[in-house]
Amino acid sequence: MINEHFLGFGLGLRVPHFEEVIRNEPKVDWFEILSENFMVDGGKPRYYLEAVAERYPVVMHGVSMSLGSTTPLDRDYLKQLKQLMTAVKPRWISDHLCFTQAHGVNSHDLLPMPYTEQAIDHVASRIREVQDTMGQQMLLENVSSYLSYKDSEMSEWEFYNEICQRADCYMLLDINNIYVSARNHQFDPQHYIDAVDPKRVRQIHLAGHSDYGDYVIDTHDQAVCDPVWSLYKNAIQRFGAISTMIERDDNIPSLTELVAELEIARRIATEQLPAISRHPTRNHHAGA
Repeated sequence: MINEHFLGFGLGLRVPHFEEVIRNEPKVDWFEILSENFMVDGGKPRYYLEAVAERYPVVMHGVSMSLGSTTPLDRDYLKQLKQLMTAVKPRWISDHLCFTQAHGVNSHDLLPMPYTEQAIDHVASRIREVQDTMGQQMLLENVSSYLSYKDSEMSEWEFYNEICQRADCYMLLDINNIYVSARNHQFDPQHYIDAVDPKRVRQIHLAGHSDYGDYVIDTHDQAVCDPVWSLYKNAIQRFGAISTMIERDDNIPSLTELVAELEIARRIATEQLPAISRHPTRNHHAGA
């Protein structure tokens, strides 16, 4: 049984591929956009986005909500985000379980939280506020981490589960981020996947990273590696048919190469759940 939220297999919409996506309509079921890149009125980015949204389902993914910050939520940002939502009509919106700002300084990075009860209450409250403003539930993504806090009272997966439960939001589970953090902090990534609440997972990210031996950096500039594919296989076995996409933000290859990599995800998922092959993708819809 395939749930109603399953979109199939998608890619991040990136500038080098705008023209080709519209011209050739590749075998991609949906696209994820970086919200901040389109939070302007008019212009070429919005022109291409509107053209893509006419052809494919779209979801919106943000990097600037800073849900873990102690400063008030940025109301101007949320207003612009809602305006973009109204124009694009995405299937859902998402952001990260992190903070990006402190003491008025924007780090331009996704900084991990201390895993404490106080932080759970704080972030869950802010997510509920965002959801009230947006008029819908959002997805929360786990981030890669390179440090830990002495004040942490629990594991990351316990922290993640509890926030999503209290905020009544969904999970955007980044399999590569789990692998990166597991390598950096020396825990079993499969334990993370086994501990996540299956009812909360609505989207999966796959990406590449840079491996320096003693540590791993989430760079999104490489192909998905074999250990991450293995974790993805296990995730599908546990969670079922989950909308899956590949992120590539640097060293971006041709669209043809990315679509071929996406087919690996489609094959792995279909081997675990043959019913996926009978699920109508965007390219099989009448009139597509």
